[in-house]
This record gives sequence, structure tokens and C-alpha cells, in this order.
Amino acid sequence: MAIKTLHNMRLILTVVLGLLLQVVHPAHADEKRELPQYVIDAFGKPPLVPQGPVADNIKSALKTAILDVAADPKWGPDQEAALQTLAASNDPRMAWVISDLLRFVTNGTLNDTLAGAAAELLGKDLGKQAHWGGVTDHLMAWDIPAPPEYLTYKRAIFTGLVSGWDHIFVDGDVDWRHVSWGGVLIDNRPYDTTDDPCNCIPAADNPEVTSANDAVWLSEDAVVFGVVVNGEARAYPRRIMEVREMVNDTLGGRDLGIPYCTLCGSAQAFFTDGLPEDIERPVLRTSGLLIRSNKVMYDITSGSVFDTFLGKAVTGPLFEKGLQLKQANVITTTWAEWKAEHPNTTVLVEALALGRDFDFRNNRDADGPIFPVGNVDPRLPVHEDIIGLVTPSGTAIAFPRGKALIALQAGETLSFENIHLVLDAGGIKAVDQNGNDVGSHQAFWFAWSQFHPQTELWQG
Repeated sequence: MAIKTLHNMRLILTVVLGLLLQVVHPAHADEKRELPQYVIDAFGKPPLVPQGPVADNIKSALKTAILDVAADPKWGPDQEAALQTLAASNDPRMAWVISDLLRFVTNGTLNDTLAGAAAELLGKDLGKQAHWGGVTDHLMAWDIPAPPEYLTYKRAIFTGLVSGWDHIFVDGDVDWRHVSWGGVLIDNRPYDTTDDPCNCIPAADNPEVTSANDAVWLSEDAVVFGVVVNGEARAYPRRIMEVREMVNDTLGGRDLGIPYCTLCGSAQAFFTDGLPEDIERPVLRTSGLLIRSNKVMYDITSGSVFDTFLGKAVTGPLFEKGLQLKQANVITTTWAEWKAEHPNTTVLVEALALGRDFDFRNNRDADGPIFPVGNVDPRLPVHEDIIGLVTPSGTAIAFPRGKALIALQAGETLSFENIHLVLDAGGIKAVDQNGNDVGSHQAFWFAWSQFHPQTELWQG
């Protein structure tokens, strides 16, 4: 009897020990994730990552450290103990929710505590990168999977700490790991309320314009984004777009939504008309959120979120209808060159700049992305200007602007899949074999390569 009892106790202990080991070292650890060597060179080797559900004690810790804090912002002994449980879980996926919470922390001591827990989960001394940006860069670069039910925790943090995003954080075609806060509030003003102040990045609807001759305020070397639709030309000065970041306009009889991402050096023009009859014209606004340092825009009419770089609806009713907006060419050039080539152009009026005169490109963003982007395709420097386009076959290709400009000025032909680059007003645009616009635009390399990871690159 004693031997049988001892045997049974050993079986019980074996089962208990096995369960404990599943908590400390979860089953199915992913040991074969392969990353490019340039990622390992920059960030080191990634930690082992478990798969599958998390244990009940981890769920309880997530509730205390994340959900309870989002509902009632405070940090006490219960949260400290819960954070220790998460840090000791050996599950790097937990670092994502810690990183999300870090984004909103202003207390230096709490920042150190949260960053320390994230570093323990990632198995790395983060040193000077022991902050939200450093933690998130590692998570992105290593492509650490999100934990189960991640959107539930992320939604609680973001909507609990900043109002106005309830309809943004919903299921859709979004990699929620890469969504972060840009530090501003959502622009949720109704359509055509340009004059209403907001604590946000204020879009301009139906902006007032003037002739080139009347735009005496605009210097000859000022950067403008030029758009031509059905023969009608308009210049959108960068000085205004750095303040507004979003314009809803009508040009050449077509409706347009024109976002400018200062972080990506990218102005784009999307047609917001010619859509199926059951879709009302999207009116685009800035959400205050970012995806890998690229602005997240949304439609105030339907509440749908768009991938700003791709023009594709990724949540809401327009996502369910599979809406993909078509693009017009945007030419980045100087005011002098634009008006010389297009003397009948109109241009936005100075008042739309709201008395501000920013130059983010040469100041705030001059030393590289200021928000986490993770790894960057090393074929070009992060802030190399490229002309990007997607061919009718769906192939993305980038042309380094400097090299392409020199080649075109020398009379060379730059073509890819029956798409040709041509000079226009000192800038570059893409056309098909019949001379029709393809929908190209200029951007920083890091942004283009992130949203088109399989992009071709013309090397010259």
C-alpha cells in the first residue's frame, strides 16, 4: 500500500510539474523563426516565442495590469505584482501589451518598471532603448507574435486613455501590433467644418484657392505637391500640408482625398468618387494614430479605417465592401517649376496654413524616423526619396528619385512593365504606354518598403 501510494504521489507530482513547466516554458516554443541577417546584426537574436493560449494566471495578470489600469488609471501593489507575473512568464508576446501601456506613461519611475519587465520578457538588456520606442522597435524587428485576444487589451488601453477611438479599434485587416499613438487627438469634425478649431491635426475641406499670379506669399523655391486631373492643375504647398495633413477637394470634376504624411515624406491623392452606388463619398480625416510611422486615416462618413499608403479600407463597412481607392499622380517639385509648366494652376491660399510655418523634413525628422518602425530594408537609406508606384499587374516598384531624375534629364528611358517615368514640372510622374497617369508619388524609402515589402527596386 505504501509503495502504491508513493507511486501515485509521484504521478501527481509529475503532472503538476508538467503543468508548471507549461506556464514557465510554454509548449510549442517557436525555435525556427528565421530573420534576415541585417535584423540580427541590428537587434540581436530574438527570444523563443510560445504558441497557443496563455495560462489562467497570466490572463488574471493581464486584467490587473492592463484592463483595470485602462478603466481606472492608477498603479499600485496589485499592478506591480501582476507585472512581475507577466515578466516571469517567459512569453515575449506579453511585451506587446506592456509596450502599448508604455506609450501613454509619463511617470519616469513607472516607465523604468514597465520597460524593465519588457526587457526581461525579451531576454535583452535594452540599455538606452529601455523605453516605449526601443521596446517596440525590437518587437517589430523580431516580428514577435501578438498574444491571444490582443485587440481586446489594445482597445482597452487606447480607448480608455484617449477618447474618440471606439469605432477605430475593431476587427478588420489590420496588424494591430504596428498601431501606435502619434501624440494628437482624432479629427472627428463633421464635413466642411474647416473653420472649427480642434485639438487635432485639422483637415481642410473644400479649401479656398487662388491663381498663381495672386500667390505672392509663396516663395519660388517652396515645395509643392502638384496634381492634375482632367487637365486642371492645382498646387498644394508643403507648408500648408504640414499643418493640415489631409485635404478633401474637387479638381477637374473629380472628388479627391489628399493625405500628407510628414513622417513618410509622402503626399498622395485618392479619388473619392466613381464608387459603387451604395457607397457614399468617403471624407477622410486624421485619426491621430500611426502604423509603423505612417499616418492612419479614416472616413468620418462610414467610420471605416484606411491603409493610408495603399488606399484600402481595412475596417468598417467599406472594408466589408472591399473598397480600394484609385490614385492620381502627385508630383513633388518647387513652386517656380510647377507654375512655369502649369501657368493656369490654382494653389491653396496662405490662410490655410493657420499662421504656422513648419519644416518637419529638415528639422524634426532630419535624423530618421521619430516613431518605431522596426527593421528597414537595407537596400537604401531610410530617408532616401523614391518614386513609388504599383503596376496594373500588382507589382510594386521604387525608383530612387535622385538617380531617376538624372537619368531622365539625360534622355534615358525608365520603364517597367509598360509603365514609364516622365519629367513634369521639375518632378517625376508615372504614365502607361498611352500616356495615362498611373498613380505614382514620392515617399521615404523606409515607408514604401514597409508597406510594399516585396517591392522591386530600380538600381539605375
